[in-house]
Amino acid sequence: MGFESLNPTSILASKTAHDSVAIFWDLDNKPPNSFPPFEAAVKLKMAASSFGVVRSMVAYANHHAFTYVPKVVREQRRERKLLNQLENKGVIKSVEPYFCKVCGRRFYNNEKLVNHFKQIHEREHQKRLNQIESARGSRRVKLVAKYSMKMEKYKNAARDVLTPKVGYGLADDLKRAGFWVGTVSNRPQAADVALRDHMVDVMDKRKAECLVLVSDDSDFVDVLKEAKLRCLKTVVVGDINGGALKRVADAEFSWTEILMGKAKKEAVSVVGKWKDRDILKRLEWKYNPEVERKFSGSDDMFNDESEDQDFDSTDNVNNADCMHKEDSGAWWELDSDSDVNSSQSQ
Repeated sequence: MGFESLNPTSILASKTAHDSVAIFWDLDNKPPNSFPPFEAAVKLKMAASSFGVVRSMVAYANHHAFTYVPKVVREQRRERKLLNQLENKGVIKSVEPYFCKVCGRRFYNNEKLVNHFKQIHEREHQKRLNQIESARGSRRVKLVAKYSMKMEKYKNAARDVLTPKVGYGLADDLKRAGFWVGTVSNRPQAADVALRDHMVDVMDKRKAECLVLVSDDSDFVDVLKEAKLRCLKTVVVGDINGGALKRVADAEFSWTEILMGKAKKEAVSVVGKWKDRDILKRLEWKYNPEVERKFSGSDDMFNDESEDQDFDSTDNVNNADCMHKEDSGAWWELDSDSDVNSSQSQ
């Protein structure tokens, strides 16, 4: 009967949630401006994997975060443009040729490589997309399967050759690293609200045992406190030392520690401390009213029964003495003086 009451889905969910990690990235507050987005996302995932199996990776931002180009990227583009002008004038010459990663052709001028890529490969890619868009049903599925390798090869090559028309490819790089990227409106706190709701949903469904938050925004303090009340582990990645989030979280790291791999090494000792703390919690005595009531009730019943048995036994002994005394003579006969004297001499 006890086994019938167990729900297989709840057991499976608990096993899945055990040692699972969920990453929540506030891109509005903590964008990877000084680091390449893909590299930052991969390093972050590697550090979070030290706390358990990473099951969910979510990033939220408004439209401005995806259209904004950091200062480092702008400087790199400016330098590339200057180099192209010098190469066209013949002032400088590249030591190694530029390779087209799609067809393998060599170019000793970067601008010629860009023109070649746009005139040939970009047009071919657009034709493939148009064919897939116009197709329906099984034909569409066959076209996607047919062009999947070529389209993936084009995307990898275009990332290094072409300059994104909008932003600097933040969303595409994060998606390539495995993140689910959510775009919200440009209203104030829109990304914070969406990220907070997502975190609460994960906590309610118990999808993760450890929450990794990438932000310095103190608006998430209440969410971290709620996670700790639900006995979930919390980790904060930010650059403000001694911030409100880092004071509440169980562990905290900076972006520099994430990129240098220092966070991955320190995570081992953090997990060891968490395990020791869990063991101590299990060994602590906790007052449970129902359990105590059951034990006290059984003890009271046992004591009542023993008292009744003792009382019955004493009554039986007294009754036996009385019967013995009554058997010594008739009830109407009074004790004579001789009997009293004999009893006193005894």
